[in-house]
Amino acid sequence: MPKIIEAKRIIIIGCGTSWHAGLVGEYLLEDLARIPVEVEYASEFRYRNPIINKDDIVIAISQSGETADTLAAIKLAKQAGAIVLGICNVVGSSIPRETDGGVYTHAGPEIGVASTKAFTAQVTVLTMIAMAVGYEKGVLSDDKLSSLMQELHDIPAKIEKILTNNDLYLKISDLYKSVSNFLYLGRGYLFPVALEGALKLKEISYIHAEGYPAAEMKHGPIALIDEKMPIVVLATKDKSYEKIVSNIQEVKARKGIVIAVVSEGDTVIKNMADHVLEVPETCEELSALLTVIPLQLLSYHIAVLRSCNVDQPRNLAKSVTVE
Repeated sequence: MPKIIEAKRIIIIGCGTSWHAGLVGEYLLEDLARIPVEVEYASEFRYRNPIINKDDIVIAISQSGETADTLAAIKLAKQAGAIVLGICNVVGSSIPRETDGGVYTHAGPEIGVASTKAFTAQVTVLTMIAMAVGYEKGVLSDDKLSSLMQELHDIPAKIEKILTNNDLYLKISDLYKSVSNFLYLGRGYLFPVALEGALKLKEISYIHAEGYPAAEMKHGPIALIDEKMPIVVLATKDKSYEKIVSNIQEVKARKGIVIAVVSEGDTVIKNMADHVLEVPETCEELSALLTVIPLQLLSYHIAVLRSCNVDQPRNLAKSVTVE
């Protein structure tokens, strides 16, 4: 812990879903611990001659613990003298053996190729690291830490509540199972969730999908919007709520279909969106843990309705052990 507290910079490396979890970790560590964070694709990190300092902390994230690019990036960071920590699900795999220390997520075996519970487990671990470091640094007050701990404790029950609306997800999925493109939008903590939602849809349903920061919609993706394109908007109540409402208005003005993930009881977006998926309220720092669940359910149901094998999608492997 002392080394992390004194770190001048944290570099998070990962691939795919683990990279998305790392992006959430960037927000968490900068918000709660006030340490600069960079998030890198492991494959790009190892080939671009990165600047690594001895007082950097490198956090490598991998579900399998055998990801070839991540392993190579770990070795590069260690050669440069950085301390390398691992966040991994598989006990005894290569990444825990190569790193200086770390955390097992203990999410249990993932049968399907596309990571789901691994993502929420990785984000949970990053949340706990950020909370611990922030508290030790004196950035987090006792009251703030206590509030975050209570909210984190309540997350599983809130996820259970989301799952009770399964029939609604099935109904919406049936309406859009044959479309060619999806766009996912989010701001702040929910931007990485938009990326993860788009990735899940691509992986298991083979529908083209893109995730974007909502503010970037006007810088290109807005050209794609028409009456045939569903736009999934992550719009829970946080400090950018008014701006996300404005994004939805822009989509509707161009006849786009809006599927909005909102906080329970939201009435403003409910009157604007074509479909509303409610999630229980939580603090902004933990919003990714709840908002990703509806996106996973949509991807699952669309894939099943398209007769896709959700556990073994074409061309994908659970553990990417070659470059």
